[in-house]
Amino acid sequence: MQKAMVVCVFLAGFMACKETRKKKVDEGQEPQVYKEQYRPQYHFSPPKMWMNDPNGLVYHEGIYHLFYQYYPDDIVWGPMHWGHAVSKDMVHWEHKPIALYPDEHGLIFSGSAVVDRNNTSGFAKNGETPLVAIFTYHSMEGEKEGRTDFQTQGIAYSLDNGDTWTKYEGNPVIGNEGIKDFRDPKVFWHESTKRWILALVAGDHAKFYASENLREWEYLSDFGKNQGAHGGVWECPDLFKLPVEGTDEEKWVLIISINPGAPNGGSGTQYFVGDFDGEKFTSDQKEAKWLDYGTDNYAGVTYNNVPNGDRIFIGWMSNWDYARDTPTQVWRSAMTLPRKLSLVKMGEEYALKNFPLEQVDGLTAEMMAKDVRVPSGGKREVVLDGLNQSRIKLRTACKDFSITFKNHLDEALVLSMDSNTNMFRLDRTNSGQVEFQQEFGNKHHQMPLDCSKAGELELSIFLDRSSVEVFINEGLWVMTDQIFPTAPYTILIISNGQSGQDILLEGIETMQTIW
Repeated sequence: MQKAMVVCVFLAGFMACKETRKKKVDEGQEPQVYKEQYRPQYHFSPPKMWMNDPNGLVYHEGIYHLFYQYYPDDIVWGPMHWGHAVSKDMVHWEHKPIALYPDEHGLIFSGSAVVDRNNTSGFAKNGETPLVAIFTYHSMEGEKEGRTDFQTQGIAYSLDNGDTWTKYEGNPVIGNEGIKDFRDPKVFWHESTKRWILALVAGDHAKFYASENLREWEYLSDFGKNQGAHGGVWECPDLFKLPVEGTDEEKWVLIISINPGAPNGGSGTQYFVGDFDGEKFTSDQKEAKWLDYGTDNYAGVTYNNVPNGDRIFIGWMSNWDYARDTPTQVWRSAMTLPRKLSLVKMGEEYALKNFPLEQVDGLTAEMMAKDVRVPSGGKREVVLDGLNQSRIKLRTACKDFSITFKNHLDEALVLSMDSNTNMFRLDRTNSGQVEFQQEFGNKHHQMPLDCSKAGELELSIFLDRSSVEVFINEGLWVMTDQIFPTAPYTILIISNGQSGQDILLEGIETMQTIW
């Protein structure tokens, strides 16, 4: 049993209590894998080498499939394959062999997968249910020759729930008439028109196609040439329908990643709320809206065929500004926590929320601290060995406050709220290793958060070895950032401005390793 020692100190005119905890570790019981510095303990990462975008997210016969962009020969980007992992609960993962390899048509770039339960493709011959993957072929030879038609769309199918794959002999199924960035197909079944719909991106906008058999595709429409953010290339579209919480209304949501052009620099994910009639997506949205204001949630897409209809999202937890430079050695990159998407209406505006799945709650273990109050104008300090693998939950008024994670080297990650400017900020400029790339640690990241609309704030903060995910009011506002502290954070400092109300630290819980 672990014992806590409480040490009281005088801070800002009141008695504050510093909790210190000494954690016993039985080295003989720890698994001897995934122990590298910065290796995430409850986020998905590949066993080794390079990973980027999640691909082919699909559920079938009790299994959640996670395919991903993978280069098996180095920890920097190279010829793309589809890596593969499976899970029964979306938190514990089993690594599988590489699913798709490059071929004569090119490298295997991002895409999606569907369950063809009616065998519209004709790939099943003996009553099987095909999984069909739709992906972008990227011809390096064509790109080097200066052509603009080097990206096309191909398909492959599996008759054994994703264990083995066969490329379609008629690839590519969608050619290219000269669009340089023509990629990342996301496919879904559209029940109203009884056909498959495919969304892909073409440089600065999205294109939609339809098919009855997943092999022959008809162009339908474009969206976005004059809407949304256009600071960079559009990537990784995803179109789906969601109910509006508390109403009978349903709306369509289009997710689009963009690089560069995100609000805090580099890569980011915007979204549009509107309508889709089976041919065209339309939206009255005037301003760009962002799924996540951190710099490390990119190329995220959602699962097809989830049994209860939930819309589950996973993103690549990195940014193209510095993805190739992060200070890991055996592997590079991780995925965000799996998140449920939901749609709410605030006044006349729609907002897309994203919050970790309930299954993530099952990873919590020991409660290390709870029910700590910080009065208006005060400060509290909590010292814990397990802070760098934890979930922190607290409540506060939407007033000035700060939350600081520190280690014995005085490296610090700082979260803060400035109610005068209505900005929530994340400062990783002194969080640890930041010098490996100029853009990584050179500025504070900020997120607009209007206190007049927010009310009381509920913060859920997930801290892993090399990342922090901040969810405010169940994912109405979100920030995801990588961090690389030289030594683990062991000190939590909560400072309350003159809010007139206590900040309540509801709890700090350790998170179990998923490996």
